[in-house]
Amino acid sequence: MVKDKNKPKGAMTAYACFVQVIREEHRKKHPDETFSKKCAEKWKTMNPKEKKRFEDMAARDKERHNREMEDYVPADGSKGRKRKRVKDPNMPKRPLSAFFFFCEEERPKVRASNPDWRVSEVAKELGRRWEACKNRPRYEQQAARDKLRYEEDMKQYKAGTFVASKRAKADATGDNGANAGDDDEDEDDEEEDDE
Repeated sequence: MVKDKNKPKGAMTAYACFVQVIREEHRKKHPDETFSKKCAEKWKTMNPKEKKRFEDMAARDKERHNREMEDYVPADGSKGRKRKRVKDPNMPKRPLSAFFFFCEEERPKVRASNPDWRVSEVAKELGRRWEACKNRPRYEQQAARDKLRYEEDMKQYKAGTFVASKRAKADATGDNGANAGDDDEDEDDEEEDDE
């Protein structure tokens, strides 16, 4: 990407204004010291009244920047910032990996046995369990089925015949709905019994 030389300079922050003002001052007094650390330390110790001057400078610079941006027209060759591509909400959901299917099943067990664990700790434990998992082929089959589902959905999507719906766990697990919701219902029953 080619940089547009005519584009207005970005607005400065109060801290940037402060740095600009004291840089030369500091170099004259302390030529051997590192500037950045001293500058940051001084900024942190300044009270709001002292910082006000620089905040005003930053506000004026922001106004300058806004004025210049109103008049600015990008050059033909420059694209400017790339915009994030808007995702179609009707597009089929991407296929889950074998590890994700494993996590869907194991996460509730890990959370139940360690309710005080942070998300990161649960994730690490799931990773350890996945490494030791003897039942990987089962999850890999689920992932393969989900990949086939995705490929079929994408064909329909590209042909314009796809109707978006929630990902059916039953399709990916191969249960075809026979046992798809039983586990969740059993857990709900257990929770009701606990109350």
